[in-house]
Amino acid sequence: MSQRRLHSLAETVANTLLGYAISVWISTWLYPLFGHKFTLAQNMAMTSIFTVVSIARGYVVRRVANRYTKRRS
Repeated sequence: MSQRRLHSLAETVANTLLGYAISVWISTWLYPLFGHKFTLAQNMAMTSIFTVVSIARGYVVRRVANRYTKRRS
């Protein structure tokens, strides 16, 4: 059974948005431990860049895996 592209994207986006929220929360106390102080807006902007990259990466990996699975069956 293969997964449709839209479902792949929706799953990846949902997973990544959860990761975004967790990352912003962790960063608010983690960065100061390493001597870096960022505002919440700066933290969210940096995390947003990583989030966009993560969505694209997750989508591509899922599509490649889906194609590989189809070929093997």
